[in-house]
Amino acid sequence: MPKHRNRPAKDLAVLLNSYAEAESIEELWSLHTGEMASFGLPLLLYGFTYEFSDPSFGRPDDLIILSNHSRQYLEPYIAKQMYLHAPMMRWVKQDAGAYSWRLVQEMYRNGELSHQEQRVVAFNRSMDVTAGYTLSFRSANKRNKGGIALSPPPGTSQDGVEAIWRRNGREITAINNFFHLKLHTMPRKAGQTLTVRQREVLEWVGDGKTIQDIATLMDLNPSTVEKHLRLAREALDVETTAQAVVKATFFNQIHILEPKEDGSR
Repeated sequence: MPKHRNRPAKDLAVLLNSYAEAESIEELWSLHTGEMASFGLPLLLYGFTYEFSDPSFGRPDDLIILSNHSRQYLEPYIAKQMYLHAPMMRWVKQDAGAYSWRLVQEMYRNGELSHQEQRVVAFNRSMDVTAGYTLSFRSANKRNKGGIALSPPPGTSQDGVEAIWRRNGREITAINNFFHLKLHTMPRKAGQTLTVRQREVLEWVGDGKTIQDIATLMDLNPSTVEKHLRLAREALDVETTAQAVVKATFFNQIHILEPKEDGSR
């Protein structure tokens, strides 16, 4: 287990600035996985929904999930929605903050887990994913729920993770909060990619313009505007234009800055 020293404040400032300047989710995720690995927590599973309504986390296709766990672990855990019954989901649903996986071990020993939760624990043990911490992110919106599970290399005990947390828990929490906030400023895929025209008509709808207003502003026929709105709804897999505006806004698919020829924004 690598020992991570407390970093000088200026180094943390440099790190957070590199997160802030990331121009893609891929770049941000690469920075974050590397940084967490430097603490001795190289395995991450991040999830977020904007459609939470207990017990539902919304449609699987609308979830934001990032992970660097193995495919052998993720295929059953995500595709079969085992994560819905993970014991740590109790805290992700109910509260915000950092939670030790020792809580799960204690609940298992005390017979406090449901049959479905026990199945998840057994699966994690079979994959040697048995130690870690889960962070549940605070949100002002009751429909938004997000969290990240941080795990050490296989074979590391929970005692080893607790030692990491005693040394650097506050810093790890702060960096993950910043990662979470930065991620939600970046364009993310929401169904099919919107065309320029589809984005533009949704932007005008979001500004309160009528079909006729939009047709005049874009120098199009009203029927063409309606066609672009229909295609936008289909691309986003929603039923109404209002839902399309909400979903496109949440996934940062409208009002985005187009890259310039030199790649800058």
